[in-house]
Amino acid sequence: MMASSISSSSPRTVEEIFKDYSARRTALVRALTYDVDEFYSLCDPEKENLCLYGHPNESWEVALPAEEVPPELPEPALGINFARDGMKRKDWLSLVAVHSDCWLLSVAFYFGARFNRNERKRLFSLINDLPTLFEVVTERKPIKDKPNMDSGSKSKNITKRSIDGPTRSTPKPYEDNYGEEEDEHSETLCGSCGGNYSADEFWICCDICERWFHGKCVKITPAKAENIKQYKCPSCSSKRSRQ
Repeated sequence: MMASSISSSSPRTVEEIFKDYSARRTALVRALTYDVDEFYSLCDPEKENLCLYGHPNESWEVALPAEEVPPELPEPALGINFARDGMKRKDWLSLVAVHSDCWLLSVAFYFGARFNRNERKRLFSLINDLPTLFEVVTERKPIKDKPNMDSGSKSKNITKRSIDGPTRSTPKPYEDNYGEEEDEHSETLCGSCGGNYSADEFWICCDICERWFHGKCVKITPAKAENIKQYKCPSCSSKRSRQ
């Protein structure tokens, strides 16, 4: 792709940039989890400086850095393969994940460099609702703010009770925004699949990490939710059991 394409085909709006970010992130998650053995084997320390790329079509690639200077886009961390055999595998993967997180942010904010304050805030809010690659690789979750006083209800059938929906994690794009209830929750993302809010689906909130999930993703129905005093998502449940 030629450098001139930045002005013609690169994502321009908050939604387009977030879609690009999500696709690249999905690719990198796959490289560091599902395809981890293949990724590990490609990072031969005997080869030249290699980088891990995530592409907008959700594919990943281990390749040499771009030759042009300056590059069309910010480049990933250089030479990740050199440290592979000098570290424990999980530590090396965590290190690659951290550098990859930085790269994803740098690409997103490179595209959004001309955004105003509200647009930057909205873009980062969307990005921040997704677990980082480091959190995925290490199975950690971010520390959340204390729940609001009105967050006592542990599950929400947003179809019928959207006014009680997951507004804690979905700030409005603009302070003077108004509209239908579905618009208020449109930025909510499932902590399991990363999917967007849909008004015809049941959602439930984890009382430990306070992330929202599609009921179907965590196998919780509205009927089951009514009998749960404190809901723990699969990640938090497994974390507690290991302690």
